[in-house]
Amino acid sequence: MPTASRLRSAVTAALVRRALRGLPLRAGFADRGPAGLGGPLLEVRDPAAFHARIGTGGLVGFGESYMAGEWDAPDLVAVLTVLAGNAANLIPGPLQRLRGLWALRHPHAERNTPDGARANISRHYDLSNELFALFLDDTLSYSSAVFRGFPASWELLAAAQHRKIDRLLDMADVGEGTRLLEIGTGWGELALRAAARGARVTSLTLSREQRDLALERVRAAGLEDRVRIELCDYREARGHYDAVVSVEMVEAVGAEFWPVYFRTIDERLAPGGRASLQAITMPHERMLAARDTFTWIHKYVFPGGLIPSTTAIEEAVRDHTGLRLARRDAFGSHYAETLRLWRERFTERAETVEALGFDDIFRRLWTFYLAYSEAGFRSGYLDVQQYLFTKENSAR
Repeated sequence: MPTASRLRSAVTAALVRRALRGLPLRAGFADRGPAGLGGPLLEVRDPAAFHARIGTGGLVGFGESYMAGEWDAPDLVAVLTVLAGNAANLIPGPLQRLRGLWALRHPHAERNTPDGARANISRHYDLSNELFALFLDDTLSYSSAVFRGFPASWELLAAAQHRKIDRLLDMADVGEGTRLLEIGTGWGELALRAAARGARVTSLTLSREQRDLALERVRAAGLEDRVRIELCDYREARGHYDAVVSVEMVEAVGAEFWPVYFRTIDERLAPGGRASLQAITMPHERMLAARDTFTWIHKYVFPGGLIPSTTAIEEAVRDHTGLRLARRDAFGSHYAETLRLWRERFTERAETVEALGFDDIFRRLWTFYLAYSEAGFRSGYLDVQQYLFTKENSAR
């Protein structure tokens, strides 16, 4: 627990109660009466530690306080959904205007330069293939599925992941003989599915753990002649392709490098080529407010990342490439259900997570991350898009 003066803790406590009093939740404090208008319960077990962390670390401290067990909620997603839906109003206006003075800044070492990107990706995706396999379905897809209807069920998740992949491949016209570049391999399911259509796939990843398992899956499927998986930064890609597909990769690129990312897609696409992307997005005004702030997600889950807005994506493509936006489909409610299924599976397998060597603080961290993400989509703070960009055929 960080050290905080009595004055700082008292001011923090007053600001927290002010923020909570108009929200549709019920915050219970062990040392005083409840706050809020009523609704899902946020139970503060150690108010002194809770306020000390928030007073010194802001929303980073709020997440750390959950990791430490100083507060909890019977329905964590419901509480976080209320907070996410009211995020713009939690901090008083005068303090928001002074954000540059008190908000934590991104560490310089986490810039997504080629070396920085490798380190940032490794911190998340190289944790353990076994850990991810515990809560992902058999496709090992770590991005939003597309369901036929709600509520979603675990038994339908793998089919919903294939539906998502097939939509992206269809948008890019991937079929027999297509030269396909995939930026961001994951654990290889999209590459396998494209190769099964007859495509020739080059897939790029910065995660050694993901590459090793993806190569195993390619060999097991007997598709080594159609799939190459390279430990390679997207900026190092060479050659020309009929199609480029990238699933939830742009969020890890960083705003500084969005022009380079989209320019790379343009340069790698042959004339007449098509690029299909899946991207998490947030409202443009919130993105602008958040882009320079170091958050709990940056510190513990995705260092160096930034979720773009649709405006930011489309402006980067317009200003730095010759690509044309042909289609955009949003389906945020599907991500909320995908995350719910992952979170429930992770919770059910807590003992196995522990057996892999991850302690209680890590398990609370991961639970908070999955619930925090789900709440973002349920509140509308986050959305997810599938994009189609096309490149003019210069021969015409």
